[in-house]
Amino acid sequence: MFEAQQARRILDRLVGYKLSPLLWRKVRRGLSAGRVQSVAVRLICEKEAEINEFEPQEYWLIKADFIKQGIKLEAFDLAKIDGKKASIHSKKQLEELVQVIKNSDYEVSKLETKKIQSSPPPPLITSTLQQSAASRFNFSAHRTMRAAQSLYEQGLITYHRTDSVQLSQQALEDIRGFIKKEYGPAYLPAKPRRYKVKSKLAQEAHEAIRPTKATLSPTSADLSKLAGDQQKIYKLIWLRAVMSQMNNWQGRQTVIEVVNRKASPKLTFKKQGVVMVFDGWHKLYWQEKADMPLLFVDKIEKGDDLDLSKVDYEQKFTQPPKRYSEATLIKVLEDKGIGRPSTYAAILQKIQQRQYVEKENRFFKPTPLGQAVNDFLVKYFPKIMDYEFTAKMEDELDRVAAAKVKWNALIADFWKWFGPLIEKVQKKAERVKIETVKIGEKCPDCGGELVIRNGRFGKFIACGNYPECKYTREYVETTKWLCPECSGQVIIKKTKKGRKFYGCSNYPKCQWSSWRKPSNLNKKAEV
Repeated sequence: MFEAQQARRILDRLVGYKLSPLLWRKVRRGLSAGRVQSVAVRLICEKEAEINEFEPQEYWLIKADFIKQGIKLEAFDLAKIDGKKASIHSKKQLEELVQVIKNSDYEVSKLETKKIQSSPPPPLITSTLQQSAASRFNFSAHRTMRAAQSLYEQGLITYHRTDSVQLSQQALEDIRGFIKKEYGPAYLPAKPRRYKVKSKLAQEAHEAIRPTKATLSPTSADLSKLAGDQQKIYKLIWLRAVMSQMNNWQGRQTVIEVVNRKASPKLTFKKQGVVMVFDGWHKLYWQEKADMPLLFVDKIEKGDDLDLSKVDYEQKFTQPPKRYSEATLIKVLEDKGIGRPSTYAAILQKIQQRQYVEKENRFFKPTPLGQAVNDFLVKYFPKIMDYEFTAKMEDELDRVAAAKVKWNALIADFWKWFGPLIEKVQKKAERVKIETVKIGEKCPDCGGELVIRNGRFGKFIACGNYPECKYTREYVETTKWLCPECSGQVIIKKTKKGRKFYGCSNYPKCQWSSWRKPSNLNKKAEV
């Protein structure tokens, strides 16, 4: 294990210490590169390229209401056309289908009820803790790990840097005993649940993150003095650990299909409902799923004739792929076998500090600097930036840990091709020009175009003719919303730690500020 850690440190230093000075000379001073952080930036840049190339496609959804002797069967979705998934991409196709729908006779072709169930998710590991906290509380990975570290130091949870979903025998007995006493035998499976992580890099000798005592529930008075972040993270950890050993949620699902008779094309309308039979692990679930019963199901049978009551349709457009949030980026890195869960928080923090990426409404977006650095590294160091190569290197480090490969041999093989490549790129590569974003204003000093630049303390407005013209001013990110107190423009500001908040442009005359998103405000500026 020690040799693997040593090999990982040497590899990271070789990549970082050799690539970073090269970026200083070819892109900009003060930059850095890393074996994993550069690949993370590449993922974000490629996602942005997908979004920019995306072209929305029109499609239509159709819903129909039916009736049988006064019984209303509402909101059936058009699911199939001639046995294939319904796909309507033009107004002409829609109008033709609507005419067929209005002129058809209908019958119930399928009425099926079956039992369904769902198993609880496994206990949390480092990566899933970070993902859950990001999705649930909008916590950064760094913030999540800081709270978890505090809980660990207080002896409330087990070690929080782990990639194993196993629970010790002692923990299983503790959790199962708590479930039986608190919720009753009906919620306890006959045998303990044991999980296996999908990642081939997982160290199964470790244990999942769990509370040290199952009886110390999130509502316990002993936890009342915990800080807000710590309480939220503890609740996530406790819930997942206890839920993982509870019985399945059980329900009853009813599916109804309605088809048109003696008409072409053959249309299939579908609707389904679910009723809970036993809550199981959902007893602890913080987002309980509401029942969706089909109240009319006992009043119809397969083969019943139906009359069309109403047909509705709605135009939609396909949406571009979403940018990565912290949760989704961590999941992709984990799925690709890139990096270690214990390093994700540091990686995401570093690529933001280096101004390679920025967050826009919780999602990562590459900066012009990040795009320039990524393009340079992909062009000249495709192997370092390759996802499979990075994942394979993690496999090799695991082989070092298993004493199957000597760490010095691994480093020597890497340097054999990486060293000469550094020298070659240093001699041949041209200096990279970083694209700037024009704001559509002229410089008041020289008449040049004003652009947005990234500096040590974030974005600022500068003249495009720098260094001949040194005009600068503060960059203010505006919104379409008006201050609820004075009707001034709402702008986005940052705290000293970089956290965004919303304030009034008339500050200090108006002291209004809010953590809420602008969409939650009542007044909207004219655009």
